[in-house]
Amino acid sequence: MTPGALVHAFRRGAWHPSLDLAALPGDTGTRLALVPEIVVAADRSWWDGVAPGLPAAPTDRRGLLLKALHEFEHGVLDVGGLGPQSADDFRAALWRTAGIPASLTDRWCAMLRAGLIERPRPADDEALALVALPGNTFTCLAAVLEQVERSAAVWVRPSRREPLSAARLVAALLRAGWPVERIALYPTGRGALSGLIRRTDRQVVFGGSGLARSVRSLPSLTLHGPGRGCALVPDPLCPDRAVEWLVPLIAADAGRFCSNVRTVVCAGPAQPLASRLAAALDELPPSKWPLTVSREPGGAQRAARLVAARMRPGDRLLTRRPPVVAGPDGAPCVTPHLVLLGDGPEDPAGHPLIGHEVPFPFAAVVTVSERDAARIADGSLFVYEPPQSAARRRTA
Repeated sequence: MTPGALVHAFRRGAWHPSLDLAALPGDTGTRLALVPEIVVAADRSWWDGVAPGLPAAPTDRRGLLLKALHEFEHGVLDVGGLGPQSADDFRAALWRTAGIPASLTDRWCAMLRAGLIERPRPADDEALALVALPGNTFTCLAAVLEQVERSAAVWVRPSRREPLSAARLVAALLRAGWPVERIALYPTGRGALSGLIRRTDRQVVFGGSGLARSVRSLPSLTLHGPGRGCALVPDPLCPDRAVEWLVPLIAADAGRFCSNVRTVVCAGPAQPLASRLAAALDELPPSKWPLTVSREPGGAQRAARLVAARMRPGDRLLTRRPPVVAGPDGAPCVTPHLVLLGDGPEDPAGHPLIGHEVPFPFAAVVTVSERDAARIADGSLFVYEPPQSAARRRTA
């Protein structure tokens, strides 16, 4: 990626720079063009004017999307402001700005493709849809694909921390033949999100607890908040089998997904399992279980403190590696953390580490009553049981 490059917005069928800019993390000096809310308002009026005269959307949308994903993963694409970007350029840019290793980029591309193939085809409609993406943008691009397959047009609001994957997907859709007037990329500040929501017909919004509190409820809005994933460990369960089952749920994808397990709920004594699980997390080989690195100054240290600050008297950090270590190019990454919650008079289901989401592998292990286990599960979007039981996914 050219030092000092500017990632453009895509609106009204063309890539556009902006005077309002945000710097991306990392050492590339790359900046992101931000779209002011007044421009968003004007663009909705423009869309209403041109929509009646547009040709119909492609009939074979699934085929178009599969072609776009092939270009996304392998092609040389003209990404506005960045110029021609190869697949290797894309992976290098994600590593230098977002700290995502190329092996994870490859894995996540495959997940997007598999998810599209497996998903039922939706009925199409005439809605102008918005997809507002989170900091962990990449695999949430599946929501963009879903809305493209069903909507008259889609406006994408990328993360300001990692807009490159969203910008490349827009370029891939254009290469595959999606009409230019029916797709847009609107990087904005947090304050402009409400304007995008007001000016679209259907909205899919991703974010954490803070964003969830800031977004008003609408019948047309689907809010994907924290996953707060938990695993329910029955008594008895062989600790070795439990560790083999739990390590991927905690550590896969560098702990970056809302589906990762954050709480291990034990029906029996938690100490034996927690000790073995902590040792297994300490021994994970980077070649098989890569971690993402932090490109924001002090970001890794701040992330690690998000766990320490929520620990209460009696809680113990069982993992032994330093909380922050140097990654492959010297940039810091946060190692997996496992905390054994202590016994106390407080409500265990209300402990601040229960369901706590951080951008690295982390889990809290706790023994609770059947009643409290049910309460924790009820507050979790993703609930896992051992392989002999079917994993359950709860809908928001």
